[in-house]
Amino acid sequence: MTAETTTAESTAASVVVSFPDELSAWGRDQLTADRFVNYLRRVHDEAEPGDEWDEFLDVGCCGDSLTLTLRVEDVEPAGATTISADTDVEFVEREGSVHGGWCVQSADGPASTTGKQS
Repeated sequence: MTAETTTAESTAASVVVSFPDELSAWGRDQLTADRFVNYLRRVHDEAEPGDEWDEFLDVGCCGDSLTLTLRVEDVEPAGATTISADTDVEFVEREGSVHGGWCVQSADGPASTTGKQS
């Protein structure tokens, strides 16, 4: 087995990352934007199911950053761990809450899409 073969076999074709279901529609737009997905590919060289990444989303000119925990749920093919610029990043919901950012800014800020956020 050559180094090229090992690298190809260890590079993930896709990574499934979950986020808290209380993230607002605006937050989801920020999360799934190309610029944020490209950022994740650059700062996370590797991923394994169960890894947690504390990341922040910009809340715009009026506020603070919104910090949330993303969790790696699956990596394909099985056993791959390396993330490359070609790795697809897919987002799925998981039960969880979101705190900070616009939540402390204003009652008029974006609301939870689930209606669970207080």
